[in-house]
Amino acid sequence: MTISWLQAALLGLFACLSSMPGMGGSSVGNYTLGRPLVGGLVCGLILGDMQTGILVGCAMQIIYIALVTPGGTVSADVRAVSYIGIPLAMVALKSYGLEATSPDGAALATSFGAMVGTLGTVLFYGTATVNLVWQHMGWKAVENRQYRKLYVVDMVLPWISHILCSLIPTMIMCKLGASVVELIKATLPMDGLAMKTLFTVGALLPCVGIAILLKQIVKKAVDFVPFLFGFVLAASMGINLVAATIVACMFAIINYKIKMVAAVRPAAAGEEDEEEDI
Repeated sequence: MTISWLQAALLGLFACLSSMPGMGGSSVGNYTLGRPLVGGLVCGLILGDMQTGILVGCAMQIIYIALVTPGGTVSADVRAVSYIGIPLAMVALKSYGLEATSPDGAALATSFGAMVGTLGTVLFYGTATVNLVWQHMGWKAVENRQYRKLYVVDMVLPWISHILCSLIPTMIMCKLGASVVELIKATLPMDGLAMKTLFTVGALLPCVGIAILLKQIVKKAVDFVPFLFGFVLAASMGINLVAATIVACMFAIINYKIKMVAAVRPAAAGEEDEEEDI
């Protein structure tokens, strides 16, 4: 699999859109379009292999499933994971002849995502640093009561930052990265110690994402029951996680209605007491 300059430019464009405020803020940009689960679909469409793109995106999403950015602190840039790591992982899988559904294929994909995610923090903070220039111009406009200039500062000038620190680096890494993958293949054979180590570490990386998620949502022992419910359904009944999610949504609706009924009854009882007092 090769990546053309046009495909690399499209990947760079989506890397920009993943964090642009014009894309509906962080909800549509960073927290939706920039996530590996969605990025895998986009990369699959651009590179012409949707199935592999989605599978690689799912494998990488597990690692960063509980990633948060408190106060703008970023430990790994999922934008880079989605639009640099996924394309390069797809090229690597094709080069090594691995299937994305195989354990070795998933381990290789997650390893690429972890490496690129750490590198992506440089691009993230680079974009933030360049944006400080536009912020300074915005404060000057406010001081001079030139409020119309704020539209340019907020919606136009940040494109320069993202083109310099997102589009161009992503385009170059995706285009030239395919050649690097071929070099890695020639230097590190599948049966070598380096690749075996890479596969072992990559297979353990999803455990990190699940452990971080558990730390956030499990406050007491009983919280493990709803967390493991979907996995138990998938293992015992043979259904996939999508079907398990639909079942979970049904339980969520039932739980919501029960809580609403419980909330309405005390209010109704209070109204009856007031009528009796009158």
